[in-house]
Amino acid sequence: MHRRLVLAGGALLALRPAWAHHGWSSFDPTRPIYLEGRVARVSWRNPHAEFDLELTPGLKLPADLASRNVPPQTAPVDGPQVLKGAQLPTRLDRLWHVELAPLTRMDAWKVAPLTVGQPVAVVGYTFAEQKGDPLLRVEFLLLGGLAYGLRSAPA
Repeated sequence: MHRRLVLAGGALLALRPAWAHHGWSSFDPTRPIYLEGRVARVSWRNPHAEFDLELTPGLKLPADLASRNVPPQTAPVDGPQVLKGAQLPTRLDRLWHVELAPLTRMDAWKVAPLTVGQPVAVVGYTFAEQKGDPLLRVEFLLLGGLAYGLRSAPA
């Protein structure tokens, strides 16, 4: 019996980081945000790749954003509507923390680890309350002329 309790306790400890990790439900999917700039710091590890983004001064929405092609497997999140509805952040922070997908999905998309200084654009969601540090959870990674739908895997 003691052995079972130890094993069960170990299993619960292994799950502990997942309890602290937030899912998509904390984010406001009604307000897609567009950010672009240069990578300031990268952490390419699970539970998801992430980086800090230093915004481009005078950030503007690209005129062609709504017409960019998105992968067909983004249909469940209506990719074209997300890009069409994207807006600039109302926060004035110059540095944002950006969460990407788990490494298995980044590998499936064949996205190489980002590097400091690399230009990148993203469309994603902030917390519904917009409190705390500026954080964006990425729906689309716009890199090298391609749009990667990070909630899906390549077809």
